[in-house]
Amino acid sequence: MDLRPIGVYDSGVGGLTVVREISRGLPKERVIYFGDTARVPYGDRTTGELRRFSQEIITFLKNQGSKFIIAACNTTSSQVLDDIKMRFEVPVIGVLRPGAYAASKATRVGRIGVIATIGTTRSNAYEKAIREHLPEGQVFGMACPRLVPLIEEGNLDSEETIHVLRSYLNPLVKKGIDVLILGCTHYPYLVKHIKTIVGPGVGIIDPAEETIKEVAVILKKLGLESTEKTGPYEFFVSGEPSRFMAVGEKLPGNEQIKAKQVNLSDLSFPFRIIRGGDDKLGTGVKKYDTV
Repeated sequence: MDLRPIGVYDSGVGGLTVVREISRGLPKERVIYFGDTARVPYGDRTTGELRRFSQEIITFLKNQGSKFIIAACNTTSSQVLDDIKMRFEVPVIGVLRPGAYAASKATRVGRIGVIATIGTTRSNAYEKAIREHLPEGQVFGMACPRLVPLIEEGNLDSEETIHVLRSYLNPLVKKGIDVLILGCTHYPYLVKHIKTIVGPGVGIIDPAEETIKEVAVILKKLGLESTEKTGPYEFFVSGEPSRFMAVGEKLPGNEQIKAKQVNLSDLSFPFRIIRGGDDKLGTGVKKYDTV
């Protein structure tokens, strides 16, 4: 039994789709979430930037007592996750491989589409992961740089958003795909529009859902399962909390979100919560053993 929280981080509101799946699949687990809203989007960031951002955020989450960390960002998972895992004792998992595995099992014709950020698409990480399970499969990637900014602004149902979605999805449909991976955790915010555009013949894979299935297995294996929920979820952001809260609450199934702003520009400890909550030290209060 381990009552410490699971840490989850993303560039912005996208990782809340992972939090939603935790609440469904691991209801006794508590969550500490970090959205790097001051530096969103991550899609065209360099590998060095992604590595540095991840190190900063994981250090923060670890010092908040996280027993396990989910990198709920496909761009990070596709480019720096293997390196990041070696730098921390706390277990870290990404969202890419579980989604790739699920897609390889779901396809009937071996033609899989992936919508993702520029960075994830350029890395070919989904194609490589899918081919581990489906060597003969055909993978068609589509970079969608306009989607994350639209979602972060709360434009989930605007004509502009639907028009942009069609421009990205129609070429994939013409390729004859029968499975589509939502290769960014932001994209489930748009899933109803995505389903309408691609039609009922295309299965949708949400890597967030697949990741939490795998996390459940790992927690049990490592003896890190919680037997009771010991408190509410906590949300932290590097930017202005109000927009994060307003957009996050539009995702079906989310609890009411109260976020606190943290200044990560100075990497010397302790981090200080500077807005949205009591002015108190965010780290150094408790020391936890890691596995």
